[in-house]
Amino acid sequence: MNLKKRKLKVAAIFGICWFAFLVLLVDGIIKFQTLLDLFGSYALLETTLILLVILPTVAVYIFTKE
Repeated sequence: MNLKKRKLKVAAIFGICWFAFLVLLVDGIIKFQTLLDLFGSYALLETTLILLVILPTVAVYIFTKE
C-alpha cells in the first residue's frame, strides 16, 4: 500500500485539530454527563464520538489531492 506523505500529513493534522475541538466541545462546553443523559448509553455515546473523529479524518484523506 503506497501512502502519499502529503495526504497523510494533511489528514493527520486535520484529525488532531478536529479531535482537540471535539474534546473542548464535549468536555468544556456541552459537558459529557449532559450528552450521556441525552444518549442514555455510554457505549453508544463513545462509539458516536469516535466515529465523529475517524470518519471526517478519513474523508479528508480521501479527498486531498496528491
